Amino acid sequence: MWIYEKKLQYPVKIKTPNARTAQIIISQLGGPDGELNASMRYLNQRYSMPYRDITGILTDVGTEELAHLEMVASILHQLTRNLSEQEIAGSPFATYFVDHTTGIYPVAASGFPDTMSAIAVKGDVLTDLNEDLAAEQKARTTYDNILRLVDDPDVRDPIKYLRAREVVHYQRFADALRLAQDHLDSRNFYAINPEFDRPMPKK
Repeated sequence: MWIYEKKLQYPVKIKTPNARTAQIIISQLGGPDGELNASMRYLNQRYSMPYRDITGILTDVGTEELAHLEMVASILHQLTRNLSEQEIAGSPFATYFVDHTTGIYPVAASGFPDTMSAIAVKGDVLTDLNEDLAAEQKARTTYDNILRLVDDPDVRDPIKYLRAREVVHYQRFADALRLAQDHLDSRNFYAINPEFDRPMPKK
């Protein structure tokens, strides 16, 4: 159960719409390392996580990723509102416009639609947490790339905030991995997960 606060986690106030910038930003909505896949990864991993303290971290971060999804969607909406057909036609955003007009639809910057095949949920403590650490670094790199290509300060400001939160999430998952080590047999931390080192129960 969540309580929804009807405001963005961080303000988005873009004064100048820009179709080219929207085509870049959209990867953090529906790209393989975007906010939609991040939220689904963490919120689904938590069900098979056997340790409550780590489940709490997955829930916290997964919920925040939903807030980030809302921010990215707001950036996209503000970048594409009131654009003329001429502005859209002369940009890479035109192919998106043909299928979705200026509705918010999760695709990568390349135009490939979002797919849950980009997320990993293995049900193994170590595998999932290492996946999460990598996912946060990939998202941080994507934001770095966006900042290399975008010069509008109204866009860069919320993007910098989102990038900073990826760093915090990486640190939270590093904490979770240390907690997992406390729970598991530290002598065999990388070689075997003793939680599963037992025979299957007989029916």
